[in-house]
Amino acid sequence: MVDSGAKSARFARGVVAAAALVAFLVPGVWAFPGQSKPTTPPKAVKHDGRHEIEGLEEKWRDAMLKNDAAAMEVLLSEDYVGIRPNGTLETKEQTLARTRSGSPRLKSFQVAERKVRFYGSTALVTSMVVIESSSTEDERSGTFRFTRVYARDARGAWKIVNFEATRLKSADGRPEDTVDKK
Repeated sequence: MVDSGAKSARFARGVVAAAALVAFLVPGVWAFPGQSKPTTPPKAVKHDGRHEIEGLEEKWRDAMLKNDAAAMEVLLSEDYVGIRPNGTLETKEQTLARTRSGSPRLKSFQVAERKVRFYGSTALVTSMVVIESSSTEDERSGTFRFTRVYARDARGAWKIVNFEATRLKSADGRPEDTVDKK
């Protein structure tokens, strides 16, 4: 016959083990105050961030139009990687060298649409642009979708860490800028 003291000790150990398991698997508000809800920045902070990113986008656009490598150098992070419309990868130094070469120049750079979204200290910009270059052979002429990713550096400044350009195609598969316009 099992003694009632041993039975109650075994029951107490089981209750403690079950409580510990519940506390471990299902953390509640009492265990981690303030962490049960995702934190989102106040609307004013998001609004300021959006204006800041849109301002940086305009600086980038101006640098592209003026072949301004000095402005580009400030905007790009040290570990920047760009994906050109033809699929090739480009580092910060390669982007700056291409910009410094100054040829061909862009004649126009019109932003048709732009959307800025925030994910903590990262900003994602998607846009559609129409670009006209001074050279008909330049891969930068046409209508494109751009994705640009900004991240805050150690000093809190926004830097472009990634960029990708995709040329839009017409229904027949040709780049949009080569389609006969009526």
